[in-house]
Amino acid sequence: MARTGRRPGNQDTREAILASARDAFAERGYDGASIRNIATSAGVDPALVHHYFGTKNQLFIDAMQFPLDPAVLLPQVAAAGLDGFGERLMRTMLAVWDSKAGGPAAAFIRSAVSNETMARLLREFVIQRILRRMSKELPIDPAEAPWRLMMVASQVAGLIMVRYIIKIEPMASAPPETVVALFAPTIQRYITDPLSALI
Repeated sequence: MARTGRRPGNQDTREAILASARDAFAERGYDGASIRNIATSAGVDPALVHHYFGTKNQLFIDAMQFPLDPAVLLPQVAAAGLDGFGERLMRTMLAVWDSKAGGPAAAFIRSAVSNETMARLLREFVIQRILRRMSKELPIDPAEAPWRLMMVASQVAGLIMVRYIIKIEPMASAPPETVVALFAPTIQRYITDPLSALI
């Protein structure tokens, strides 16, 4: 017999958990949101959250409705070190956005532009799942990492907006090789040039 006040395990339960998670991550951030609090808000046992999503990280990814986990992609980009990082990052980013995963990602960013809750979720996602992860993966001075990675993020975010969200030509339909040639050198400078020459 199900416990009073607890939802049975079904699709409605999963959606209730996701809705609770989105609220929690938006209000308290990734670090401040707990599985227990998310479960309580959704009216389920914490074990049911683990049953559906496994880990807090996976719950966050699913709540974001983001098609790919940066924790899988970023180590591959960073594995070869700093040499050629700009080119590898650009090729990976374009491969993701030009694939079927690009549609849901673009939809989320469009929502974030017009909705403050979604904007907070996107901000948390970028900080926690991308910038912090990249800071750990790359052999760069931790004291310089915030500036370096923020410059990289601004370059990539601008490209995403122009090419995939607003779709301004000629960038919107430029061949990937052209985009890599245009952006990779700048991203590489942000990562490897002396910081004093950049800011």
